[in-house]
Amino acid sequence: MSHTDEEKPFDGSSAAASQEVFERPKGWRGFYSHPTTQVSLLGFVCFMCPGMYNALTGLGGGGQVDPQVNANATAALYSTFAFFAFFSGTVNNKLGARLTLMLGTWGYTLYVGAYLAYNIHPNAGGFVIAAGAILGVCASLLWTAQGSLMMGYPTESQKGMYISIFWAIFNLGGVVGSAVAFGSNFESEANGVGNGTYIGFLILTLIGVVLPLAMVDPDKMIRTDGTRVLRVSHPSWTVEFKSLFVALFSDPWILLLFPMFFASNYFYTWQFNDYNGALFNIRARGLNNFVYWTSQIFGSWMIGYIVLDSQRLRRRTRAIIGWGIVFALVFVVHGWAYTYQRTYTRAQEAEVGAPKMDIYDKEYPAHVWLMIFYGLLDSMWQTNVYWLMGAMSNDPSKLAVFTGFYKSIQSAGAAGAWRADGVGLPYMNIFASTWALSAAGLLFALPMIFMRVKDHTEDEDETLQHVPQGH
Repeated sequence: MSHTDEEKPFDGSSAAASQEVFERPKGWRGFYSHPTTQVSLLGFVCFMCPGMYNALTGLGGGGQVDPQVNANATAALYSTFAFFAFFSGTVNNKLGARLTLMLGTWGYTLYVGAYLAYNIHPNAGGFVIAAGAILGVCASLLWTAQGSLMMGYPTESQKGMYISIFWAIFNLGGVVGSAVAFGSNFESEANGVGNGTYIGFLILTLIGVVLPLAMVDPDKMIRTDGTRVLRVSHPSWTVEFKSLFVALFSDPWILLLFPMFFASNYFYTWQFNDYNGALFNIRARGLNNFVYWTSQIFGSWMIGYIVLDSQRLRRRTRAIIGWGIVFALVFVVHGWAYTYQRTYTRAQEAEVGAPKMDIYDKEYPAHVWLMIFYGLLDSMWQTNVYWLMGAMSNDPSKLAVFTGFYKSIQSAGAAGAWRADGVGLPYMNIFASTWALSAAGLLFALPMIFMRVKDHTEDEDETLQHVPQGH
């Protein structure tokens, strides 16, 4: 395989030069073990599991008439997610990314099954909440393994492209799931989905459970420039737990990304429950959900491949441009959303017989475009976060710890937002806090971009230096 990936200016040449170069396999084995193929398989795992979860969540209230059980289950999910994700990098580095990924998929099947049970037995709300709490543990494992592989497999000049590939395939899960929900409920003007929708989601999540078995062992992966993906050493649990604090003290710039992490799932609550779930009937919610996840595919590609991987600009310059695009979009989209939010309240929408917007209503097109732009914003936000972490290191063990921090803090923010919705805080309060946290997260990240993002990753950034045993 040629070395053209690392011959571009400004991007990783010195880091690559210090590593031994290996010959990549040829033929079918070379194709199957190619980093692009493996990241695509990773995308399909998330297509089947988190993708179906996203389709379910995007319907507002999990597709239920009463969104309170969904809000409380989601709060339980993100509460356990927040706690366990802080340590999930440790688990990933001890068990290995492939096993960790597979363990993480099981919770999605249980969660979808719980919604099916609730649709059949309306007194099964406790089961849904318990399934949400279990899914939080599983999701922490899945997303940490996903982050370490997605950011560890590409060369430095490919990270935006690989994030875009993963994000496109993953969000196709939300697109397909939303299409299934929209199609199966097209003739319905009710506010809840039928059992067939949940059964379809359940089957797809079960496929996702077995897909990690088809992935190549990460320790055998060779990047396109011939460098090996750094092997995770699998030290003792004690050393791995200490590595959490080593990562913070050795690379404290990651702390400035924490507010951006916190906001990164916080905004889902208003988008899905307090806008999509509040204003629209199930047919319109299904279509809104479909265009939301479809726009994510384009948003990630535009920011990741076109901007963040552009070889005409220095890496730090690309980081600043990416930040500027997301910052502008935050204010455009939230300013637009405010013009709608000020026209309705939670009390008005909760009234029995309150009219819900349908796809044939004359005001619907403008409202669906807001969902499209929210999808673009979300994908650009998440792609930027992953790319910034990937710019800090190429070592999967260090990236696993960073991803654990990301998912932990992200989930803490989401748990707070979903709980606020579950206890019935005014829509405007949740919306205002969403806008404020999004802006603040970006402002905190700006000094990190200026001071920490380098034009190539230095050798000392490559490896997470574990504390020796006995210290």
